[in-house]
Amino acid sequence: MSLTADRDILPNAIKPTNYAISLYDLELGGDFSYQGTVKIALDIKKSVNQITCNANQLKIHSVDVQTAHNKTEQSIKASDISYDEKAQKATFQFDNDLPVDSQASLVVKFQGTMNNLMAGFYRSRYKPVATPAKSVPHDDEYHYMFSTQFESCDARRAFPCFDEPNLKATFDFEIEIPEDQTALSNMPEKEIKKGSKEGLKIVSFDQTPVMSTYLLAWAFGDFEYVEDFTKRKYNGKNLPVRVYTTKGLKEQGRFALEHAHKITDYFSDIFRIEYPLPKVDLLAVHEFSHGAMENWGLITYRTTAVLFDPEHSDQKYKNRVAYVVAHELAHQWFGNLVTMDWWSELWLNEGFATWVGWLATDHLHPDWNIWGQFVTESLQTAFQLDSLRNSHPIEVPVKDALEVDQIFDHISYLKGSSVIRMLSSHLGVDTFLLGVSNYLQKHKYGNATTNDLWSALSDASGQDVNKFMDPWIRKIGFPVVTVAEEPGQISVRQSRFLLSGDVKPEEDQTTWWIPLGLKTGPQAAVKATGALTTKEETIRDVDESFYKLNADQNGFYRTNYPPERLVQLGAAKDRLSVEDRIGLVGDAAALATSGDGNTAALLALTEGFHDEQNYLVWQQILNALGNIRSIFSDDEEVSKGLKAFILKLVTPATDKIGWDFAPNEDFLTGQLRSLLIATAGLAGHEGGSVIAEAKKRFSAYTSGSDKSAIHPSLRSAVFRIAITEGGQETYDAVKQEYLTTTSIDGKEICLVSLGRVQTPELANAYLDFLFSDKVAVQDVHSGAASLAANTKTRYLLWEFIKKNWDSKVYPRLSGNMVVLERFLRMSLTKFASLEIEKDIQSFFEGKDNRGYDRGLGVISDTVRSSATYRERDLDTAKEWLGAHGYL
Repeated sequence: MSLTADRDILPNAIKPTNYAISLYDLELGGDFSYQGTVKIALDIKKSVNQITCNANQLKIHSVDVQTAHNKTEQSIKASDISYDEKAQKATFQFDNDLPVDSQASLVVKFQGTMNNLMAGFYRSRYKPVATPAKSVPHDDEYHYMFSTQFESCDARRAFPCFDEPNLKATFDFEIEIPEDQTALSNMPEKEIKKGSKEGLKIVSFDQTPVMSTYLLAWAFGDFEYVEDFTKRKYNGKNLPVRVYTTKGLKEQGRFALEHAHKITDYFSDIFRIEYPLPKVDLLAVHEFSHGAMENWGLITYRTTAVLFDPEHSDQKYKNRVAYVVAHELAHQWFGNLVTMDWWSELWLNEGFATWVGWLATDHLHPDWNIWGQFVTESLQTAFQLDSLRNSHPIEVPVKDALEVDQIFDHISYLKGSSVIRMLSSHLGVDTFLLGVSNYLQKHKYGNATTNDLWSALSDASGQDVNKFMDPWIRKIGFPVVTVAEEPGQISVRQSRFLLSGDVKPEEDQTTWWIPLGLKTGPQAAVKATGALTTKEETIRDVDESFYKLNADQNGFYRTNYPPERLVQLGAAKDRLSVEDRIGLVGDAAALATSGDGNTAALLALTEGFHDEQNYLVWQQILNALGNIRSIFSDDEEVSKGLKAFILKLVTPATDKIGWDFAPNEDFLTGQLRSLLIATAGLAGHEGGSVIAEAKKRFSAYTSGSDKSAIHPSLRSAVFRIAITEGGQETYDAVKQEYLTTTSIDGKEICLVSLGRVQTPELANAYLDFLFSDKVAVQDVHSGAASLAANTKTRYLLWEFIKKNWDSKVYPRLSGNMVVLERFLRMSLTKFASLEIEKDIQSFFEGKDNRGYDRGLGVISDTVRSSATYRERDLDTAKEWLGAHGYL
């Protein structure tokens, strides 16, 4: 089905084939303007008297079209240039029709701005950690580096272009910069020439392959790099792989470098297509709206997603760096070599890169239990958003740029990858990857659709993939499978799951293909039961002593067991994989919220996990319990009871694991220690021993008497406990640490910790700080999320947003709608009050909410679901906690 009518796209009479871009007269201070010329080779397919392309916040000086019609070269000047600012388009009018010509050129001279919005061609501020080169632009405190972020629709902010993913072309790029700066682009450097003035040079780069505008990239600054080479040869050579940073940080790029060259080779093997460019560059960018961006051959990253300091970084960032490096490298094939036809199929890029990113991380780190992590993080997060009415199908109609940015969300990435994991598990990973390889071969350097992928997978597997996957991609939501028991058999029924628990008949029309993955019997062996393809079915020969559906949580659905069975499964957890145990807790928590289960059942289940030893299972348990605490936080009695429950649950494990890291301790044990100490301390560890120890270490660390008093992986736990227990002095100490630390992840840890403040005075001081120029726009949401999770401060945060919307919040964050939408979602989804939900709706009513309207819908749905759950289950929770001695 064509969605073209629903898209705001450019006329199809003209197609670009090459861009030659030249940037010069860069004003590296003042207004940060630059001049540019772009010569676009055009294929004019039918005679027209105007050309429309994309341009946003550019000033166009002149436009000429050069044609070779009838073998006579002629240059035709545009007689008029007009802008449609809302649609981000520029139209060039000509007095006479332009002839049909497959070798015409459009030459545009223009002016742009190296903005500070993390979109288009932009500047990032940073504090240098080494002596910078003389010409690095700076103000009193900060220096600047320059880079691009074009996905989804911001190439048009940097130069006039035909900015749609299926209008692919090749690119030639050159830029004039100070002599002591380093320039980078997608391809290797071709030539360096003398600049127009003393002290300047012009750097040009080799021509790119055919690609979409959003994948073009360039950067320049005071860079240095670490380098390694692929072990595999490409066209007879080992490819150079580099991690670039601003001066003084390159050694922190070694961990990413180690992964990048291995992953490049791994993907070349499993995709059966060699990495297609002559280099792989990774660049750490100091201000970044997303986690990273897969520009072909020049991948850009937020610093915390690519840099790791073995001496000073929290170990958890190892996991982040390894995975994000893999995710972006996967895009070099899936997204860059073969690109989705239109943004409605963004999931083709992101869902696949997410799944295969985990696959590569698992390949390099089999001891990290990557698929357990996938289930506790990706799968559960995808469920959360997709269980709202305000969710959207994986493949969703997208009209224009503002709509595109809002679907870079948990549905495109995490539901997309969860559905791919389900399919790859069903087909077998090797068969699945064979189909992917065939898909990439067939469509390389072109564009493709979801149906193209399904066809390739159907051919490879001999199954009709489209038939059973179509509802997963094109329908909203997911099912819950409800189990009823009879002697020797079970009946299973599928229905749409909503967190609000009030599914209407018209919302429950989809019949999903559901792989049942039944584990049963003494050995918990997987029984061949196939898939549920009808609304209801009976499964015979089930061993009543033990059974569990959805083996290893491969399927994207919740399971609702009879209450007694849930207790039995909790007791039989030794027969369950890590993924099964995580899924059991996640399902019970969601079903309590929706009313299909209840809080008492969840508490009874988690009580049985006191002797659990796996970090990822603990993470899921404590996420679920933290959410209940948050929702019931306004009731002092239940809040106190839940705190006591959590404390009793974690104390034995916390006491056992202790504070000290063994020299060769495995990664997950270290993460568990951090989680348990933070949880126990924040719940008021008995006798205060965790709190006392945290305070002692905090004091030694912040006074400077012993900087080794806090292990890098315990900074988050210790800082959060100290802030919760302390006052102004503690707050000032962590704030000072934020301002002075040179640790890449240290700033993020401090911001999140400061959100644990307990008084209105400190909360308001922190909010003022968060919106000052001391905190980068990219990080504001981290502090807001922490304040929102803190029951003492979430109402103050909402009051601050309302009071300062026009003066601080909107002006500071709306330059990049991705940033604003993320901030609002993280600030406002923790409430469990219908009154607050109405207040939020009322505040935004009548405002121009384009660019974050989908986020407001998610906030409304989430808050309403939590409020309904609170109202329905508060007494049940109180009764259970009382009966079990926690009140």
